[in-house]
Amino acid sequence: MSGQRSEVIVVGLGAMGAALAWRLARRGVRVVGLDRYHPPHALGSTHGRSRIIREAYYEHPHYVPMVQRAFGLWAELEAESRTRLYQPTGGLMIGPADGPLVSGARTSAARHGVPVQVWSRDELAARVPVLTPPADAIGLFEPRAGVLDPERAVSALLSSASARGADLRFDALVAGFDVVDAGVIVRTAGGEQFGAERLVLAAGGWMTTLLPDLALPLVVERAVQYWFHTAGDARYAPGALPIFLLEAPDGRMLYGLPDQGHGLKLAEHHNGETSTADAIRREVSPAEPEQFLEFAAPFVPGLGAPSATAVCFYTNTPDEHFILDRHPRHDRVYLVSACSGHGFKFAPAIGELVADEIGGRAPFTDLTPFRLSRFARV
Repeated sequence: MSGQRSEVIVVGLGAMGAALAWRLARRGVRVVGLDRYHPPHALGSTHGRSRIIREAYYEHPHYVPMVQRAFGLWAELEAESRTRLYQPTGGLMIGPADGPLVSGARTSAARHGVPVQVWSRDELAARVPVLTPPADAIGLFEPRAGVLDPERAVSALLSSASARGADLRFDALVAGFDVVDAGVIVRTAGGEQFGAERLVLAAGGWMTTLLPDLALPLVVERAVQYWFHTAGDARYAPGALPIFLLEAPDGRMLYGLPDQGHGLKLAEHHNGETSTADAIRREVSPAEPEQFLEFAAPFVPGLGAPSATAVCFYTNTPDEHFILDRHPRHDRVYLVSACSGHGFKFAPAIGELVADEIGGRAPFTDLTPFRLSRFARV
């Protein structure tokens, strides 16, 4: 057995695992963190220079208390790490009034008292002239939305966790685990073993390989991000261009983030090819930027060829909601995964929720929507 027995082992130190390690270490819990790579890295779901944080959550109102808590915890981490992680830009949901994006965001805002403004298509075009909204679109603006820096955030989470006593092991590929009477034993491909009272699996797209006994209905989806030079045009700067999601007439979803020094960032939300975490196609083919521009250019005119690209992946559940639950047969094992392409913003709140659950505390919000029981075959 390697090292002193810990209270909790966290497998996977991307956004969720790093946030959990940070929260546990702050509470004085003896925690070991294991990752097959050395986060932050560009081989999973937590990279790409920027991530959106938004509050009027179109996906479902039950996310709003979580993102509201996350805002406070990101600020706490900024103060602790003395690192800027969040830049407010405001946020726009653009689409037909009765479409899932705008109507869902309005429902969440109304239920939780999130301040929003409704802009007509003409108002939207006048306020944000770099965008050309669809003919039937309106805009829903929320002032607190903005941009998070994922690589800097993961580094801050891990550094702060380590400074508070977390034992973080990188380049440690987990080969499997055993549940024993006294807790759990985790085995690495390098032959090490770690013992703990509890185990949290936060391995993203690699969850199914760690849980072959469960028929987890997870699908890994390739996602390509694009950056475009703006030649210093102030219309693309954070003070002028909010983060935005745009529902196209065919139902596809475009999202964008302002130029923070690397260019205007654009990507399609979902609609990527499926793969596995290890087999995902990392290169962007010459045809892909052209195909993306055919989709995006009608709404963001004047784009040239992208100046940079990056490939990441989503790990999706069938309903695109998260998994936060104990293993159905092993109470000492907890699953945190399948954030379906919209989880990063919640990371510190999820870390707190899971720390509460495994520590016997009541979570600050209802986690029923994220339980495994909603999937019949698990």
